[in-house]
Amino acid sequence: MSLILINELIGNLLLIIGSLFLFSAGLGVLRMPDTYNRIQTGTKATTLGTILLLIGLAFLHPAWTLKLIILIFFVMLTNPVSSHALARAAHTIGIFEAKATVIDQLTDSNNRADAKNGDSDDREMNK
Repeated sequence: MSLILINELIGNLLLIIGSLFLFSAGLGVLRMPDTYNRIQTGTKATTLGTILLLIGLAFLHPAWTLKLIILIFFVMLTNPVSSHALARAAHTIGIFEAKATVIDQLTDSNNRADAKNGDSDDREMNK
């Protein structure tokens, strides 16, 4: 088999797999019980799906490889950061998790920080 045929086969296979991950992300967003699970499902699956699509395009269009690598870097940098920002904003405005969620580490962390700051404020007032 020629190199062009192998590149097309690998590229198309990566496009299909990436599309399946993007489809599963959309399905996960519809099926998850709360905002935080939806954010996580959307972010992880869409990041992987997008990266696979871009790698598949690199196999199909080798001249675009450098631009696609830059896009992969951008997706890997921005998707987790935007997901984190959305989750923090949702938590700040009071969107609560599903009843099945057992641990809320952000609230626990904030409560410990408030207690620690409150203790230091009390000590300064007592001086």
